Amino acid sequence: MTAIERETKETRVRVALEPAPGEIRIETGEAFLDHMLETLARYAGWSLTVDARGDLRHHLIEDVAITLGASVRTAFAGPRARFGHRVIPMDDALVEVALDFGGRAFYRGPLPSSLYDHWMRSFATEAGLTLHVKVRRGRDRHHVMEAGFKALGLALRDALEPAKAEGSTKGAVRWEPPAC
Repeated sequence: MTAIERETKETRVRVALEPAPGEIRIETGEAFLDHMLETLARYAGWSLTVDARGDLRHHLIEDVAITLGASVRTAFAGPRARFGHRVIPMDDALVEVALDFGGRAFYRGPLPSSLYDHWMRSFATEAGLTLHVKVRRGRDRHHVMEAGFKALGLALRDALEPAKAEGSTKGAVRWEPPAC
């Protein structure tokens, strides 16, 4: 179990992540954020507890992304499969996620919500992953967002599997827990 806390003048966030299916308990005070985090954890195959409070939605959503990204980077230290890719349909929405858990942070979107687009960028930066999210189609923002979090969860599940062989032509990709 990896537990990371982040406390600022604006927020208090605690994340506990177990890289195996199990209990999911999310309490942020933001119903949609809770829904997206539960979706992500379920599709990634994680046990996840998130307790968070903040002064503004933007600060809360950003700091949850930062803390969860740090938790993922810490919980999955060691050689991993590294790459993940999924395309998820959800009613009118079709969203593609491709990622590289190779230690170079990059994000390309966008999602149809600036707050959740920022969530993806903050998460990718702190986790140390290259993350591309492409919305192929969709009019219902909820469906687009949920398909994106489902695709992210499944792509992370693939990328974070233990590696069967070296994941880099440059030698081993070494992981260092981030300073929070």
